[in-house]
Amino acid sequence: MDPLSDIFHLLKVESMLSARFEAHGAWSLRFSAYQHIKFGGVLAGAFWLWFEDGVPPIRLRQGDFYLLTQGQAYCTGSDPSLAPADGREVLAANRGADGVVRYGQGGERISAAGGRFVLDASASALLLKSLPPLIHIPAASESAPALRATLELLRLETETLRPGASLAAASLANMVLVQVLRAYLASSAHTPGWLGALADLKIGKALGLMHANAARHWKVDELAAAVAMSRTMFSQRFRSLVGMTPIDYLTHWRIAKASAALRAGESIASVAESVGYGSEAAFHSAFKRIVGQSPGRYRRSQA
Repeated sequence: MDPLSDIFHLLKVESMLSARFEAHGAWSLRFSAYQHIKFGGVLAGAFWLWFEDGVPPIRLRQGDFYLLTQGQAYCTGSDPSLAPADGREVLAANRGADGVVRYGQGGERISAAGGRFVLDASASALLLKSLPPLIHIPAASESAPALRATLELLRLETETLRPGASLAAASLANMVLVQVLRAYLASSAHTPGWLGALADLKIGKALGLMHANAARHWKVDELAAAVAMSRTMFSQRFRSLVGMTPIDYLTHWRIAKASAALRAGESIASVAESVGYGSEAAFHSAFKRIVGQSPGRYRRSQA
């Protein structure tokens, strides 16, 4: 797998597409804190999205997508100066038999579709700490053609309830997440961390090599040579982009994979071997250093 697919597989991403939301006239909604990631796509019209931390609101227009990644409360509405109603209550009270939420009356109409992604809590930091609180992909972005096609599928899928709706919705939501992250990586806005490093031609290739064979005893010289860089330049660039040395990154990724295997009930000996440790003692030492407890205690606590 490539690194992004590898991380998604480990995170066991569970995707959910909520109903279409249509609002008319003046409106404002507040949504309380949540877990993991929310997403949305604007089907028609335009509205505002803002947090309660004083950062200027973002204007979302038809064709735009966004991800909310850090779980803080947020608001959406036609006018940020309006007092917001409780968003969850409004959605629950105004959902029609066709699954569409209709709210307000008169004035301009907006339409949007959204949902959320639930990640394995034990490994979610791998992705979430590499993301800003809000990722906004405008419809005019050069890197968003696939998202424009996905938006049309969202429009069709949320018009009414159809057989196989939950399966189609999960597949569409997964596509949105991958395409938004691809567009984010193609922009110059990504923040330091392994995700942003994927956009770098050489460091991204080195990450791909490590993910393709995490059990291999990689040396910095080997990785540098594989991407045609000197050891010094490779080490400096890797650390500046990823935030840690290549070997530290490899160790953290091995322990993340090992943690998932232990939660699944695999034996400590088999897990140690599968992630590249020649002895249980070496695995025990590395695991405790990163996780804070021994592999055996961790596995018992997760049972």
